[in-house]
Amino acid sequence: MNMKRLLLVLLILIGLAILIEVISRGAPNIVTLFEKEETRDVQDVRLLNEENAVIDVVENVGPSVVSIGIRQSSVRRNPTLDLFFPEQEIEEDTEEEEIYIGTGFVVKSDGLVVTNKHVVSESGQQYLVIDDAGNSYEVESVYRDPANDIAILQTSTTPNGGFKEVEMGDSSNLKVGQFVIAIGTALGEFPSTVTTGVVSGLGRGITAGSPFQGFVEELDNVIQTDAAINPGNSGGPLLNSSGQVIAVNTAVSGQGQNIGFAIPINIIRDSIENFNNTGKFARPYLGVSYTIITERSALLNEVPQGALVQGVIEESAADDAGITTGDIIVEIDGQKISEEEGLAVIISEKKIGDSITLKVFRDDATVDINATLKEAPNE
Repeated sequence: MNMKRLLLVLLILIGLAILIEVISRGAPNIVTLFEKEETRDVQDVRLLNEENAVIDVVENVGPSVVSIGIRQSSVRRNPTLDLFFPEQEIEEDTEEEEIYIGTGFVVKSDGLVVTNKHVVSESGQQYLVIDDAGNSYEVESVYRDPANDIAILQTSTTPNGGFKEVEMGDSSNLKVGQFVIAIGTALGEFPSTVTTGVVSGLGRGITAGSPFQGFVEELDNVIQTDAAINPGNSGGPLLNSSGQVIAVNTAVSGQGQNIGFAIPINIIRDSIENFNNTGKFARPYLGVSYTIITERSALLNEVPQGALVQGVIEESAADDAGITTGDIIVEIDGQKISEEEGLAVIISEKKIGDSITLKVFRDDATVDINATLKEAPNE
């Protein structure tokens, strides 16, 4: 009897040991399961929040984003008549069609629209503003900013209640990696196209243009983003997650994918305020075309880093001061010109009538030249 009891106790103890071992080994798996489920829930919430942010921005800002277009005449012939009556004079029907060439966004409800200058570079053209519902409004006036790749359009009519205005943000505190949203008429064919990405870089210098207009120009201090920007997106807004416009989409790299560029909204804001006060773009103007000599190029060519003058506008401040093609402008009022701090950026911080001192490298020597900034001509 004692033997049976002893055996029973041993079996109970062995069973308890096995049970404890199973529980001790299974506990971490149970905890891990809960941890994985919690992580999955956090990820789902994060994705849901990001999706909702994009949806909210598109719903709120979408009505303020417009397509820029032109009217183009096209001739329609009946190919059947051509086939059966090839020698007879066939009447041709001419009809007008709307061609999308870019994007813009509304900054005042009375029909004031911002876009890129290269989108509306052709004078004498009848431009159109097409809203998100497909309604067209003729552009009454075009004001082009010669210092930046922007233009302001004024429509001749507005919808009932006026257009919906965008909210402009602040581009001075942008961070690389910041989430952004782009809206525009992709490829000049798909209005209200939405793409997302991040700020990939700040303070870039680029050559911008439009494949529809065949026009290019140099721009400094632009924002790089990987949000998809296609031909036709030019002039559309780049937005933060709060739906504020932080930049104007202006170009896409032809050499790589997911490399787009946008003009900081603070530059646009100054131009709009200037325009509202004066009815024109009154900006300081030196009057040179140039290319930036990088630090590497400067070392290789044994010249100082700066802005290599490629052309001088007649009767401009630079022309009056004696700046010539081939000069390298090294400094302006003690500020060194570099890839990060370009000539256009420094000039934009000045005022019309300001007297500035240019440090210029010419004929293997550095000289100081004084110039008085003039008002930029409206193009």
